[in-house]
Amino acid sequence: MWLNMAREDYQKALKKGERSYARYLSEGKYPYLQVLEELLSHTDVVAEEDLGICSIPSELIVGTFTAGRRTAFAPNFMPLLDEESEFAAKWQALYNAHLEEGIHDPIKCYEFMNRYYVLEGNKRVSVLKFCGAPSVQGNVTRIIPKRTDEPENRLYFEFLAFYKCSKVNYIVLSKLGSYRTLLEKLGFEVDYKWTDDDRMEVRSLYVRFEKVYKEKGGERPPIPTADAFLMYLELYPCDPHQEEKLPSQIKSELAKMWDEILLQAKGNPSEIKTEPQEAPKKNLFDYLLSPGTKYLKIAFVHDKNPQDSAWIYGHELGRMYLEEQFKGKVETISYNDVSQGAELENTLDDAIEKKCNIIFTTTPQFLEGSIKTAIKNPDVKILNCSVDTNHQCIRTYYARLFEAKFLSGLVAGALCKNGKIGYMADYPICGMIANINAFAIGVKMVNPNATIQLEWTTVRSKQEILEDFKANEVNLVSCLEMIVPNSPSRYFGLVNIEKDEPENLTAVIWNWGALYKKLVETVQNGAWDSAGSDGVALNYWWGMSADVIDVICSENIPNGTRRLIEFLKNSIRAGSFHPFDGLIYAQDGSAKCTQGKSLKAEEIITMNWLAQNVVGYIPEIEEMNERAQELMQLQYIGIQSCRYNDTALNCSKFIVLRESRCFINA
Repeated sequence: MWLNMAREDYQKALKKGERSYARYLSEGKYPYLQVLEELLSHTDVVAEEDLGICSIPSELIVGTFTAGRRTAFAPNFMPLLDEESEFAAKWQALYNAHLEEGIHDPIKCYEFMNRYYVLEGNKRVSVLKFCGAPSVQGNVTRIIPKRTDEPENRLYFEFLAFYKCSKVNYIVLSKLGSYRTLLEKLGFEVDYKWTDDDRMEVRSLYVRFEKVYKEKGGERPPIPTADAFLMYLELYPCDPHQEEKLPSQIKSELAKMWDEILLQAKGNPSEIKTEPQEAPKKNLFDYLLSPGTKYLKIAFVHDKNPQDSAWIYGHELGRMYLEEQFKGKVETISYNDVSQGAELENTLDDAIEKKCNIIFTTTPQFLEGSIKTAIKNPDVKILNCSVDTNHQCIRTYYARLFEAKFLSGLVAGALCKNGKIGYMADYPICGMIANINAFAIGVKMVNPNATIQLEWTTVRSKQEILEDFKANEVNLVSCLEMIVPNSPSRYFGLVNIEKDEPENLTAVIWNWGALYKKLVETVQNGAWDSAGSDGVALNYWWGMSADVIDVICSENIPNGTRRLIEFLKNSIRAGSFHPFDGLIYAQDGSAKCTQGKSLKAEEIITMNWLAQNVVGYIPEIEEMNERAQELMQLQYIGIQSCRYNDTALNCSKFIVLRESRCFINA
């Protein structure tokens, strides 16, 4: 009986191997096992490490060490040789032995870049994989490559640091920074050495999640299990030492976040809407069935208060404008001085309990909490004031400030007499760099020999910067654009600091009321639902054409310059002129845009270079003040070096909060 069963099952294994072979061949991939010797011939190896006997996840065993037996197996380790071959007989004998008493002898293999290659025991792996064994016992030698700047290499060294403290090899993540996030979500410090109990409890949680996830996703789930597990922990935190989540609870929570997993599987497609959406066209039948305009209750959630923050003051003006414009149709409430974390989530829950159907969270620091709440409450529309997130459950909104900064730069260039213009910036983040460069391009249009002296108020105090500007005869300065209500100052917008009293020349206007009004109208007129039906994350990034950004000029500016500003302002509104158009050079002399081309929205948002006529640099996090360093953990334009378990890693903080790009307010 055993012999007949073994022969029948070899035939089944052979069919699986042939299907895998055919699929790889049709996709233009190598249809046999990978060979580690061939991979190492192109790799600089710096060390080998004996890991001893390990439990190896079956799905991570992908190849053989030498080329001798590779053509006997398909990429899934199923056999390819005829059932009458000597190989088939040995495979069947091993299969019978496994059914009778199990396979106990560990294989010998090498681990390289988180994948395992068999030196001895290829048929044992094949039989165990066919029988559905989740893991294989093996004597493992790790081969460590030379450290490089390649993302795959950097990710592997992050895994090595994680493995050093956890001794866990079955969680293989695909994005830089994910291992640190995983430790945080599990409640471990980065240098904490896991105990056997820690490993057992985390393994138990992971196995329960894996079972539910694979049941929902089938044989080929949308994204790797480990990546889905981290997403799950970010949205539904649980302490493996205390909580014993039932599979039914995991199943319910996983169902709520499934759209986010599918979005990530598609590469996190997102769309930036640069203009307000038009209402979908309706026929007579639609009008007859329409229930009319829905009454909206809207919550605004702020991290500061309007008395101490110009940013929050502007949003509050926008909230009050909404109530004026939609009397009897819109009711608003606001929450001030809310801390991120548990307090934010409790505040959002409170707004939902009060029947709010739209919630605006006005700082990117609230993005993560907004996502968690949105997934749990899909009927509530939650928007975060940032731009370019990759989450379908929420939307983001922001204004194209660079358009106004370009016009302000043009005024500075026209009025500058000695070729020296100052620029004060705060946080080196996406958006800020575009503002600096747009200002510089505006200067260059009318004053090609002028330079912009760039200084950062998060590195030095405003007073120190202004004193240095005056000492170096820098008389025209682009200051920060907003004033704190409790601390009024004339140093905002473009300012002439040559005299004792500053002279304001231009000021950028944020019309939050217009922006919020248009967002509410997209909900009322049906544009919201029609735009969100194609499975992409939506981000609203509106500018002068939507009247959410403007620039005003002083009467002291020459009439000809004011006329030029007005002409270009109207051209930007009409879409016939783009500040980032044509040939643009960076400080290093490289061309960032070519003649006849315009930079795309995504390229503007993610700028990490400075224009050729800017004198200055993008600072490192360590140079900034304590408050700025705290905020900059959210996002950083450059490349920083971070410490992880005493291992130096070059970590790009360009993408944060699951690759969401945000703006930080002061």
